[in-house]
This record gives sequence, C-alpha cells and structure tokens, in this order.
Amino acid sequence: MDDISVLIRCRNEQSHIGYAIQSCLDTLDNPEIIVVDNDSSDDSLKIVNLFAHDTDLPLTSGYSHVRTLSISQYSPGKALNYGVLNSTRRYILVLSSHCIIRAFDKTVFNLLDDYKAVFGNQIPIYHGKKISKRYLWSHFSDEHDITNLYSVAEGRYFLHNAFCLYSKDYLLEYPFDEKLVGKEDRYWANDLVNRGGSYIYKHDIVADHIYTSNGNTWKGVG
Repeated sequence: MDDISVLIRCRNEQSHIGYAIQSCLDTLDNPEIIVVDNDSSDDSLKIVNLFAHDTDLPLTSGYSHVRTLSISQYSPGKALNYGVLNSTRRYILVLSSHCIIRAFDKTVFNLLDDYKAVFGNQIPIYHGKKISKRYLWSHFSDEHDITNLYSVAEGRYFLHNAFCLYSKDYLLEYPFDEKLVGKEDRYWANDLVNRGGSYIYKHDIVADHIYTSNGNTWKGVG
C-alpha cells in the first residue's frame, strides 16, 4: 500500500481537492500524491500545499509526499502521462479531484498480475445526496466484478479514470493518447482489448463522485 503514486488532475477545484487528498491519506499508506494543475486561478494549489510534508518534521498521517506539476496545452492524456513520468512509485492510482475514496483494499494490487487496469465503483453524490445510478452511472455495479466491461450505450469498452489503478511500467509502455480532448480512458481500454489484454471493474473498491457543474461525468453518455 505504500508503493503507490496518486495522480490528480486539477483546474480550479478548491471546493473538492482537499477532500480527495485527505481520503488518500485515510486509505493508503504514505502515498505519493502528484497534482497536475491546468492553470488554476482559485485557491486549489494553496489547499494542496496544506498537505505537503515539511521535511524538517516527522512524516505523520496528516501529511504526505505532495508535489504539484504545471501543464500547458492541457489534454487529459497529456496530464496523466506527465504525472506518470514524474512519479516514483510502482503503482499509479488515477483519482478525480472531486472523488473521495471510501473503500480500498491492498488485495487489489494482486489483480494487476492478471489485469492491466482495475477501476472501482463510483457513487454519484448530488449536493450531498446519493442518487440512483442511471445513465453513465449504471455502468458501476454494486454487486458484480466485470472483466472488460462493455458499454452498450457507448458502443465500446468502458473504463473510467476517476478512480483507476495501473502499473506504472505498463503506462510507460502504453501511455494515454494525448490528442484526445476526452474519454482517454475508453480509447485506452479499447486499444488494450485489441492487443489481447484485460482490465477489470471491482465493485467493492469504492469512491464517492461529487457533483460539479463542469464535471464531464455528469453530462451523460457521450
């Protein structure tokens, strides 16, 4: 659990990013947290720095190895690839800046022996209220694990980078497409399956996904 780098993409997420980081500290052992910032103009980075460890003091559960990277000419894939290149741990957890980890078990790392990605359950939270899983959210079963989850609605394999675990070495070999303006996770999954690889949806690793007016996940299937 202590050999993991968490990648969080950020643009003006002052209302949520502190909760995302705190959930990492509550769930993981001494994670490396890398925030890839896309020209935030609010207090996002000031909040991120609240969690940074002062190396003159002992490392406690209230702080972590937090770094901020800045990116220009942003794309989702470019931000993730940049974070992977700058990470120092064996595993990569991609986490949305408005997700809060609720359940995560160290046995999930063993799945990466057989699968190239493991993505978790997401609970949609609308202004504090858990809402029913319709539209895109219906992909996140509360009862079953699914290998190579296929979305009939989207007509392609479905993977979601709001809460997804990878091996760093595999992402270095097969990075995300930096030309895409969205859905880099779906295209990566489809390429993976076409190469003969597999990924898995794990229903019992869980994150709350908080509503934001600009959040792509909340705009329905596309």
